[in-house]
Amino acid sequence: MAKEDIATREVSYAGRACALKAYVAEPAAAESSPAAIVVQEWWGLNEHIRDVSRRLAREGYFAIAPDLYSRQGHRVATDPNEAARLMGGLKKEDGIADLQTTVEWLRAQKQTRAARIGITGFCMGGSYAILLPCENREIAAAAPFYGEIPADEKLKQLGCPIFYAYGENDGWIQRADVERLAAALKKFDKPGEVKVYAGCSHGFFNDTRADVYRPVEAKDAWERTLKLFAANLKG
Repeated sequence: MAKEDIATREVSYAGRACALKAYVAEPAAAESSPAAIVVQEWWGLNEHIRDVSRRLAREGYFAIAPDLYSRQGHRVATDPNEAARLMGGLKKEDGIADLQTTVEWLRAQKQTRAARIGITGFCMGGSYAILLPCENREIAAAAPFYGEIPADEKLKQLGCPIFYAYGENDGWIQRADVERLAAALKKFDKPGEVKVYAGCSHGFFNDTRADVYRPVEAKDAWERTLKLFAANLKG
């Protein structure tokens, strides 16, 4: 799908605590499309996350990236210390509530009313991308990238197939937790794949960060994400 075949816009909708802002990218001519939620890194709703949304739109998805820092004034960070403060100021239950509101908003749109919904996210967003489908049965596929692994009690409630991407040299997410996730999928008979990318660090998918970006591995992870979404959201 060419660039001119998608449409993008900023939207706002009522959240539990404040108005939520979000970025939408969608196929320009489609009457209806499967939906995909893109959850930000700790930096906020920046251009990289918007670009991921546009990539999904070109694959035929109605993609929405909600601003999970809406409660904090819609801020976007470029400094790691500021990003850490913003992430620390977001309570997990508030982030989940705003994602639940986003699902409700998607269900109210004519293009996505009957659509299956997928979710992907990175870093902080990866944590939400694996947690939300443990709490919301409307999520039909999840592709979390190097996010925090929920407790097994939560993973037992996982309601959809997942693809989890992890860098071997990740200094934030512990390898033992990733192995626990792989074991939990088997123990609880949950469909999914956990992929460990050799030599990669946390954030390896982010092509705006030359210090960690790994193009070959990022391409593979993206292709696996699209395969998961196509199998569970399309048709």
